[in-house]
Amino acid sequence: MQNANSPVAAGGCVSTDRIDTEIAHSARIYDYIIGGKDHYPADREAGDAMVREWPALPVHMRANRDFMNRAVRYLAEEAGIRQFLDVGSGIPTSPNIHEIAQSAAPGARVVYVDNDPLVLTLSKGLLSGTAEGATAYIEADMRNPASILGSPAFRETLDPDRPVALAVIAIVHFMLDEHDAVGIVRRLLEPLPAGSYLAMSVGTAEFAPDEVGRVAQEYAARGMPMRLRTHDEAAEFFTGLDLVEPGIVQVHKWRPDGTGTEVVRDEDIAMYGAVARKPG
Repeated sequence: MQNANSPVAAGGCVSTDRIDTEIAHSARIYDYIIGGKDHYPADREAGDAMVREWPALPVHMRANRDFMNRAVRYLAEEAGIRQFLDVGSGIPTSPNIHEIAQSAAPGARVVYVDNDPLVLTLSKGLLSGTAEGATAYIEADMRNPASILGSPAFRETLDPDRPVALAVIAIVHFMLDEHDAVGIVRRLLEPLPAGSYLAMSVGTAEFAPDEVGRVAQEYAARGMPMRLRTHDEAAEFFTGLDLVEPGIVQVHKWRPDGTGTEVVRDEDIAMYGAVARKPG
């Protein structure tokens, strides 16, 4: 999960001395809450405070991750997509998009995008794919689509004449109204050919407004204000696209496959999810 308040950067290597371990970061909070190992005391303190406010937060985050996995599996296995652009990829957590896509199609190609120096450092060692396919990483800020679409890694890894699945998972709630999140997603989709897809999850407070509101306050207190959206506002991201059934639903309701071990209640989930095809 990308932090929209992090410094804008594009391309190139980065040293770990750019990682501020004293300030909690959304990607590392997420990693901590879902049981990862790439976080620091500030992230653990923040995560613990948030879970105290909403004990269902780990369930919610795991459900969002499961949605992403199912969406990628659908795109690779059923929709025949062989190219993926994951914007706001976050700290690598297996299975990653390339692992899912390349298990269905070894030649699948994946470009990851994030603006956290720690993500770049970890991605170098963990995001290697099959010999037939390709993976690449771009350090860039989503608010500057040109830095992504104009990157050599983007142009060299993905074929602009073939459909691409754009994944925007659990990130736009860190984009406030002045960032124009809908416009940014459209600019990322614009150069992609017909037959491309958008897979997206959008934060909401509609199912547990008090608890999710308190979690949002904890994020805001650490410099990460949130913009949570209604169902109608989430639908704006998919205007002009053909939604895949079942449309825009809470993430745990998007094509559940029975592989999860948790019983998930609606009030435990604060994220809408959907997959949609670019017509033409």
